[in-house]
Amino acid sequence: MTIAREEVRRLLWQMLRIRRFEEKCAELYSAGKIRGFLHLYIGEEAIAAGAMPGLRDDDSILATYREHGHALARGVPAGAVMAEMYGKREGCSGGRGGSMHLFDVARRFYGGNAIVGGALPMAIGFALAEKLRATDRIAACFFGEGAMAEGEFHESANMAALWKLPALFLCENNLYAMGTALDRSESNVDLCAKARSYGMNAMAVDGMDVLAVRDAVRGAAASVRAGEGPMFVEFRTYRFRAHSMFDPELYRDKAEVAEWRKRCPIERLGRTARAQGLLDDAGLDAIEHEVAGEIAEAVAFAEAGSWEPVEDLDKDVYARPPAVYGAPA
Repeated sequence: MTIAREEVRRLLWQMLRIRRFEEKCAELYSAGKIRGFLHLYIGEEAIAAGAMPGLRDDDSILATYREHGHALARGVPAGAVMAEMYGKREGCSGGRGGSMHLFDVARRFYGGNAIVGGALPMAIGFALAEKLRATDRIAACFFGEGAMAEGEFHESANMAALWKLPALFLCENNLYAMGTALDRSESNVDLCAKARSYGMNAMAVDGMDVLAVRDAVRGAAASVRAGEGPMFVEFRTYRFRAHSMFDPELYRDKAEVAEWRKRCPIERLGRTARAQGLLDDAGLDAIEHEVAGEIAEAVAFAEAGSWEPVEDLDKDVYARPPAVYGAPA
């Protein structure tokens, strides 16, 4: 696989900013600044960073509740994402979504979905709309391997293949659906075989290698865009942190985590860049400095943000509850 100097810098910058953003979120969560649930993407950065450049700005993107990295890679400003984490009005979802519901219509980033597999039927809806409009846009949906045990995956895969919809299924297989290992929840752990059973093309990719991700998504998106039907890509990856900040992580061995950490996608690309003379220590330090400044600005933006006033709490609610429940008539 070949890579140019500017591209290697961009990919390293993207992965590093996702990593540092997530680390800062963990710190702020522990400090009580971020509340609710928090699912970190640490270890999986190569997927979002490598996949997004292979998708067009006018494609529709849907993701899971572990979507901070996808949002950042899609171009949602770090300040808007952090403000959403804080629950501030300046957040990308107006402070109403929080960590699991990042949303940006202008960038065609349609969540962030707290329900396992919940984004899949919506992605099929977007793909159907593009087919009916006869465009060459596609709908790409990121989801975890745990979603493949859900009915939504099977219904969506069947419909996408049956109607030859422009849908790209991007499965982030981190081996543990919450706290359950893949081989304890799936009778067949060959995820590509499941996808192929619906008549769609499928491939497995090293999700810890951003260059492999880049090439796979470029090719898959081109195939879908050319009208060849939906495609399934399995990214074999690993989250270095627990499922969420509430997870005691008693279901996997520390030695296993340590072994996977040796495959860190950021360090891996850094070694490749050094070996090919594309980036030196000074260049890496410059990226770190740039990212640190962006994260600091994002936190400052969130801190300075405003809370939604109480009188706006029923804004965007379809119907007020009846007066019998204590609400004004």
